[in-house]
Amino acid sequence: MSKNNKAFMFSMGLIAGVVGGIVAGVLYAPKSGEESRKELQDTVCDFYDKHAPQIEEAKKQAMESIDLMKYKMERQFRKLNNSVKSKKMQKAKALEDSENGNENENEFDY
Repeated sequence: MSKNNKAFMFSMGLIAGVVGGIVAGVLYAPKSGEESRKELQDTVCDFYDKHAPQIEEAKKQAMESIDLMKYKMERQFRKLNNSVKSKKMQKAKALEDSENGNENENEFDY
């Protein structure tokens, strides 16, 4: 695992932990639902304002990772598809050759 990937995973875990802690703290606070929702909204907005660059970087890295995995999966799918087509063609050619061989034998079988 590369250093960048480890740092990315750590930052994603840190962000998830902080957000989870904030949400749990607000939801278990002894306040009314309206007060809790308002406090949660304010807290999340403040958190986003303070950490927007890190969040955007994490989002960018996540999207790049997703695109890379998508590319790799599509490439593997094409390889598999081409392999299946190749085997079908080989089988068809072998069948055709065997049929042609039988016809040639029958021509000279008087």
